[in-house]
Amino acid sequence: MRKILVLKKFIVPLFIILGIGSIFLLKGLKFSFDFNQFFPEGDDDLIFYQEFTEEFGTDDSFLLIAIENDETVFEADFLRRFHEFSQKADTLPYVKSAQSLTTLFYPLKTSFGYTRIPIINIEDSTKYQKKWERLQKDNFFLNSLINRKSTSLVVALETEDELDYSQSVELLTEARKSLKESNLQEHHFLGRAFFYEALVEMQIRELIVTTIASIILVFIILFLVYRRFTIVFISLSSIALALLLFLGLLSLLGRELNALAAFYPVLMLIVGASDVVHIMDSFLGKIRLGDTKKTAIIAILKEVGLTTLLTSATTAVGFASLMTSRLRSITDFGINSAIGVLVAYFTVIFFTTTLLLLTKKEKLVPKGNPTPKWPLFLARINTFTKRNPKSILISSLAFTLLCFWGISKIHTDFKFNENLPEGGQIAKDFHFFQTNFTGFRPLEVAVSTTDGHKVSDFKRVKEINLIENKLKSFEAIGNVQSLTLFYKGLHRANHLNRQEYFVLPKDEKTFEKYKKEIKKLSRKQYAKFVNGDENKARIATRVLDVGTDNLKNIYDEINTFITAKTDTSAIKFRLTGKGLLLDKNSVYIRDSLLAGLFIGLLLVSILMALLFKNFKLLLISLIPNLLPLLFAGALLGFLDIPLEASITVVFAIVFGIAVDDTIHFLGKLKICTARGLGTEEALEQTFKETGRALIITTMVLFFGFMVLLFSIYRPSVIIGLLISATLLTALALDLLLLPVLIRKILKDSGDINAKG
Repeated sequence: MRKILVLKKFIVPLFIILGIGSIFLLKGLKFSFDFNQFFPEGDDDLIFYQEFTEEFGTDDSFLLIAIENDETVFEADFLRRFHEFSQKADTLPYVKSAQSLTTLFYPLKTSFGYTRIPIINIEDSTKYQKKWERLQKDNFFLNSLINRKSTSLVVALETEDELDYSQSVELLTEARKSLKESNLQEHHFLGRAFFYEALVEMQIRELIVTTIASIILVFIILFLVYRRFTIVFISLSSIALALLLFLGLLSLLGRELNALAAFYPVLMLIVGASDVVHIMDSFLGKIRLGDTKKTAIIAILKEVGLTTLLTSATTAVGFASLMTSRLRSITDFGINSAIGVLVAYFTVIFFTTTLLLLTKKEKLVPKGNPTPKWPLFLARINTFTKRNPKSILISSLAFTLLCFWGISKIHTDFKFNENLPEGGQIAKDFHFFQTNFTGFRPLEVAVSTTDGHKVSDFKRVKEINLIENKLKSFEAIGNVQSLTLFYKGLHRANHLNRQEYFVLPKDEKTFEKYKKEIKKLSRKQYAKFVNGDENKARIATRVLDVGTDNLKNIYDEINTFITAKTDTSAIKFRLTGKGLLLDKNSVYIRDSLLAGLFIGLLLVSILMALLFKNFKLLLISLIPNLLPLLFAGALLGFLDIPLEASITVVFAIVFGIAVDDTIHFLGKLKICTARGLGTEEALEQTFKETGRALIITTMVLFFGFMVLLFSIYRPSVIIGLLISATLLTALALDLLLLPVLIRKILKDSGDINAKG
C-alpha cells in the first residue's frame, strides 16, 4: 500500500490516460437482443430445435407489416397503394419473398390446365364485397393477412435467417421509405428485425438515461452528506472514471450488452460510491483527530481497504453466481457485473486515495466542528438493541415466517408483452397484432417418420391433418400451415374453387395425382414444409401471448393428444420452436437461481471465514443476509410479479451488496476488540465509526436503484423497486438484529477474536 505514496504523481495521469482510451473504445460497444440468449443452454429441446432449423431454417425469420385504412381496406385507391408496396416489398434487402392478399391467387383447374384467380382483384371494385364475403367463408386468411374487421391488411415478408442489428435496421429503413412513397402512413411492424431494432435502441437509451440520472443522484447525496465540492468532485470523478473504464473494458473484450445493460451504470456508480464513502468517512475521521494525510491513508488502507476488498469480492461472487444459469443473457450479466465491481474497487483504492493525498487538507475538512447528530442517533440505535433484544428476535422470526408465506405465492405466468418498453412503438404494434391477428410467438410441430415411410404418404398426411385440426381447436393458436395446404388447395381447385372442398381428398389415388401436380407447380413452396428426403416435415403456427401457464396447459394437451390419437409407430410429432424454448425458462429459472445462490453463499462463506477466522462470526454474518433474500422473494409473491429471467438478477444483486454492510460492521468490531475493548465498548465504537457510512451507502444504493423508475423497461422498474426495498431491510437487520446476535452468541470480546 505504501507504493501508492511513492507513485502518487504517476497514478492520476495513468488513470486519465486509461479514461481517454476508454472514451475512444465506447464506439465499439456491442448491443444485442437475440432471443437465443434466453434459451436454456444444453437443453434437449434446444438441441432438437437447432437440428430442426438445419432442415427448415429458423421460425422467426419473418417481418409482418400491417397497414390500416380508416373504415375498410376494400377501397380502390388504398388497395392500389397497398399493392404497389406489396410488390416493392419483394425487393427489400434481406427479403426472400413477400406475400399479401393482392399478390396471392386461388388455383382453378380448367380444361386447359390450372389457372389463377386473384384473391382480390383491385381493378374491379364492384366485386369487393363479394371477395370479402368469400374471405370470411374461407377463414384461411382471416387474422393472418386480413383482420376480421377488414380494416387492415398484412404484407408478410420472409427474411433471411438470424438477421443482426445492422441488417435489421437496414431492412426497416428501406421498408419505411417504401411505405412513405406509397403514402401508407398507418402501419405496424412485428417480427425479429423490428424487435431487434426497437430493443437495442431501448438499451442505448436506458444506458444513457441511467448514467446521467445516477451521476446527478450520487452528486446530490454526496453533497448533502459532505457539503464540500472538493470531496464531492474527488468521489464523483472516481466513480465516473470507474464506469468509463468498465465500459471501455467491455468494448475491448468484445462483450455484448443485452437487455440488462441498463443496470451497469447504476451498479458501477452505487457500488463505487459505497467504497468511496467508507474510505472517505474513515479518512476524514482520522484527519479530524489530527492524523496527517499520509498516516490516515496508510491506516484506512489497512483497516477499511481490507474489508472493502472483501466486500468487493463478495459482491463480485454474488454476481458470478449467475454463471450457473443456463440462460446466456443472465450468465453474461453476471460476468460483466463481477468485472465491473472489481474495476470499481481498484479505481477507488488507487485513484481516490491518490487524489486525497494530492489535495490540500483545508479543502477536504469542513470548517467548524462536525455535527453531533450522527453520534447521538447511532448511540440511540445501539441502546435500543441492548434494551430490546427479545422483541427484535421475535420480530425477526415473525418477519421470516411472513417472507416464507410470500415466497409460497411466487408464480411464473410470464407474458412477453410485459417486458416491452412501456409506451414505445414496439409495445403498441405488439398489442395491435395481438388484438387483430394471430400473435407473434412461433410454435412448430416437427414431423418425422420411421422404417422408410415418407411424410408425404397418404396415411401420414392424414395423421398430420389430424394434428392440424387439433391445433386449430385452440383459440390462442392461429395461422396453421403445413404440406396439407397444397393438397387441400388443389382439391378445391379441381372442384370449381368451392370452399367445402378445401379438405384432403378421400381416396389415395386422387391424393397421388395431386402429389405429382404439386411437385410441378409448387416445388419451391412445398420444400418449406417437407425436406428433400421426405422423412421430415413441419407444421408452422403462431400463438397469442396468453401467459406461460396457459401455454403450458396447451402444450400438455397437444402432447396428450399426440400420444393418444396418432400412430406413433410410423410417424412422430414433437413440439418445438423459439416460443416453446422461451416458455421453458420458467422450468430452469428456479433451479438455476437456487443453485447460483447456494454456490454464492458457499463462496462468500469461505471468503468471510478467511477474514474472520471465527465460525461464530461467520454464522452471525450470514443470518442477517439470508433474510433480505427471503424478503425479495416474498415481495415477488405479494406483489404478484412473475418470476422470469431478468428478475432473477435481483437475488444476486441483493446478496452481493447487502453482505457488504455486515462485513464492514463486523470488520470494525473485530478491530475494536483487538485493541482491548469489551464487547459493549466495541459495539459503541463500531456504531460511531461505521454506522454513519452504512446508512449513507445504503441511501446511495436505495436512491441509486430508484433511478430505474425512470426506465421504460418494466423489468428494470420492478428490479429497482425490489432491490431498493430489500436493501433498506438489510440495513435495518444489520443495525438491529446483528448487535443482538453478537451479544447472544459472542459472550465477550475474546470470542470475537478467537479462531475456529
